[in-house]
Amino acid sequence: MASHGVLENSPNAAINKAVVQRLMTLPMPANKVLATYIWIDGTGENVRCKSRTLDFIPKDVSELPEWNYDGSSTFQSEGSNSDTYLNPVAMYRDPFRGGDNKLVMCDTYKSNRKPTETNKRAACAAAMEAAKDHKPWFGIEQEYTLLDMDGRPFGWPKNGFPGPQGPYYCGVGANKVYARDIVEAHYRACLYAGINIAGENAEVMPSQWEFQVGPCEGISAGDQLWVARYLLHRVAEEFGIVVTLDPKPMPGDWNGAGAHCNFSTKSMRADNGIIEIEKAIDKLSKNHLRHIQAYDPNGGKDNERRLTGRHETSSIHDFSAGVANRGASVRIPRSVAEEKKGYLEDRRPSSNCDPYSVTEALVRTCVLE
Repeated sequence: MASHGVLENSPNAAINKAVVQRLMTLPMPANKVLATYIWIDGTGENVRCKSRTLDFIPKDVSELPEWNYDGSSTFQSEGSNSDTYLNPVAMYRDPFRGGDNKLVMCDTYKSNRKPTETNKRAACAAAMEAAKDHKPWFGIEQEYTLLDMDGRPFGWPKNGFPGPQGPYYCGVGANKVYARDIVEAHYRACLYAGINIAGENAEVMPSQWEFQVGPCEGISAGDQLWVARYLLHRVAEEFGIVVTLDPKPMPGDWNGAGAHCNFSTKSMRADNGIIEIEKAIDKLSKNHLRHIQAYDPNGGKDNERRLTGRHETSSIHDFSAGVANRGASVRIPRSVAEEKKGYLEDRRPSSNCDPYSVTEALVRTCVLE
């Protein structure tokens, strides 16, 4: 990878991986399991992690112990009262350590046991429980951009720009796609972990990619997307490449990055479900501002840079819907219109959205009213 000339200042890329590989093959003691606890920090968009040794092999997330961390170092508490609690909520296989080792998604609680400000999962779980009879399904299309250590899109010329957009989307060839190794490794890591990853593709801007998670029912959509993001950051770390979820990483005539959310309920998926889909879109049209505020971690400010009405987006100020229209707020796929059942695609969530906030807003507006 160093032959690109952009990674010379990345300490990670310079490490000789052969040494650690030799140690990683050492046999583990019986009944010792490494559990990596993962959580969302006070930015609402970055993940943190730390590991602990368990002396048993957990079969269910309910067996995992609560833990804590220094919330004052993650923008989540004061130094004078810094202990913040980690509550395990979902468990996955660890593709980096292999064996019986686990990844543990957690939500976070303050010293008074109330959710931290960036714990959007607690309210989302309550909404999903209330709507469980409707069996809400979600599929989220996570776009992201790969950067070098200077914060420039990976593979872009140092003192200029690549050719205009056009050849890069789903592209093939060294002059059209960069760092496919990361994408392939991430795909395998997700499948190994137990993430319901549906696919991946190169996106419209060079060094921009997308993967899709779903369909997932209820709260698991948010859990799985957050762990898939963690896996992406960790894989890229190995190469000395940075992942950004910024919704508009490059100003100008370049596509931004979103996290389009495909949503359906049991009645939408049934025969003539198009009627329920149209009812849901009508409800969404009346709650546009509330959704915009829930669709990025900064109450809509991040999405302002992306939702301009250009580059396959709708204007942030107006709600629109249409069949097969990628310039609409909400799109009904052509196949759904023809079959008269299926799902809708909400194109407004930003790439750095909290999927718990997005899925909760959809359920509260369309199902729980």
